[in-house]
Amino acid sequence: MRSSEGLALALADEDDGAIMIFQWCNKRFGEIIGHEPADVIGQRGTILIGPDMEQGTHLLVIDKLMNWERFSVKTVNNRKNGEQYWVEMNWTPLSDPNTGSRWWLCSLMEFEPQSLPTVSYDGRKANKPDQALLAKYSNEIVRLEKENRRLHSLAKVVAKESNEDPLTGLANRRNFEVSLKGWVSGLRKGGSSFAVIYVDLDRFKAVNDTLGHDAGDKLLISVADILRRISGKGDLIARLGGDEFVLLKPLDHSALSISSLADDIIRETRKPFTYEGKSISCTASVGVAIADAKMVNPEQVVADADSALYHAKTHGRARWSFFTSEMHAESIATKQLATELLLACDRKEFIPYFQPIIDANTGEISSAEVLVRWVHPERGLIPPAEFLNVAAKMGILHRIDEIVFSTLPIALMRLDNTGIKLPKIAINVSAGRLEDPSFLHDIRSSGIDPSRIVLEILESVYLERMSNTVHWALSEFRDLGMTIAVDDFGTGHASVQGLLKIRPSILKIDRQFLFPIVDDEDARALLTSLIGIGQSLGMTIVGEGIETEEHAHLAMELGCDRLQGFYFGRPMSVESLQRQLLATKAKFWQPPHELTMSKLAIGS
Repeated sequence: MRSSEGLALALADEDDGAIMIFQWCNKRFGEIIGHEPADVIGQRGTILIGPDMEQGTHLLVIDKLMNWERFSVKTVNNRKNGEQYWVEMNWTPLSDPNTGSRWWLCSLMEFEPQSLPTVSYDGRKANKPDQALLAKYSNEIVRLEKENRRLHSLAKVVAKESNEDPLTGLANRRNFEVSLKGWVSGLRKGGSSFAVIYVDLDRFKAVNDTLGHDAGDKLLISVADILRRISGKGDLIARLGGDEFVLLKPLDHSALSISSLADDIIRETRKPFTYEGKSISCTASVGVAIADAKMVNPEQVVADADSALYHAKTHGRARWSFFTSEMHAESIATKQLATELLLACDRKEFIPYFQPIIDANTGEISSAEVLVRWVHPERGLIPPAEFLNVAAKMGILHRIDEIVFSTLPIALMRLDNTGIKLPKIAINVSAGRLEDPSFLHDIRSSGIDPSRIVLEILESVYLERMSNTVHWALSEFRDLGMTIAVDDFGTGHASVQGLLKIRPSILKIDRQFLFPIVDDEDARALLTSLIGIGQSLGMTIVGEGIETEEHAHLAMELGCDRLQGFYFGRPMSVESLQRQLLATKAKFWQPPHELTMSKLAIGS
């Protein structure tokens, strides 16, 4: 049965009831005022004031709303298209005792002006028909009271849903923002200082990608339960979205309660999370900032806590950091860097650098890894470590890739013109970038022969259950003739099961396993095991981080097919690589067996 009554809920300003934003309405409400229901959401209350509404009625409505009075009014009004109609408006003020938010429940009933009842009643002259009319209206009053209770109940449900995160039951982002405004207002009026504790899970995406979103949801619920358990009664806990949580906590006489809470969050989230019998580790990083009366702009405290969180993540994760003035300066520098990066993309200031990868058996160059450099007009050449993280957060990595790809054909042509062709180039790509259709377009439009490209998949954490999009992309790349490599193998994310699914042709072992092999027998044994995994699957093994002659000899003896590191050359410009190819005739190293043969030849 279609409702003849239009209903809507509007969130009102805590100080002025006439200022409101509609958060929900039923279909009939939209029909009456001539709008689609979806278009009503987010509109101000003035959407209900048409040009034909009498000025006196308009002023009356404003006055009642400002004073939070429950009232009813019958008036002429206009739909969106200007059509005139008669409507009865009923306004009921509501408040949420948990959050302090104030709401209006608005009911609209359209009617024909000629059907307005003109009933007058004099009790001294009441007859039976009059009594029947009274009974009728009494029953109608009872019905309206029941309906009013139903609407109040509905309003509470909608208000709760608009303030509560549906997954965890914590406050949602809107609720948090409203609450923060209240806490800041209280601080300015002489209230207590408070802390903002920003929590972000480390590598949460890996859980979603390896075990599925159901596991990710259960992990978020588990974290919400932890925060409820270890926080205080006066604290506000909210989930801002994704894997981001935030707490507002009053500051007592000592900051120890804040640091203790941060310690508890780190400790509790370190404990393994169990899903379908599997034990999963997913730590958290925490940023803390304090809002006090001395602050010129207390609203900045959330951004300060976010800066502290970023500091914790970039210094090892699974830890917490307190906001400092140095972080403030760093935050300003990051914003400046972000602005400059956008300009750099417009000016195409990114160029490729190349690091040689050597065939361990012949000593000749087998390929070169492509690494980006930013040619800054004032600071000169900037390495990727100084800007890629910021670029990733800004979502502009694809723009940088596009610029670098556009320059690669010219660079390769220049190298080929030396008469010594560089066989292949290796390009780093994250799993996220693989899911971006523009990446395949960038490669195709570059004009580079696909058979010369090695795709090095970073973030091997995704090998267990890569998305269908990534699997499709890898199939496309193979069909085009590209070689697939897995980078940083052995760092704890990739597994043999993942390798079996991806079946890369090349396995690059992380530098941390190569560095200690000269002096540490256990390190050599571990490296041998990692090499054995790749060899058993028929993969070419690349050892990264070769810094000395002894490193090169040992890595080759233990089974590395190719070698990469500063010993053979740091990342260099295309001009420098061209000169080195000409000077060495593409031979960067003389393997031990060649040295032995040379000595034998000299001795004979």
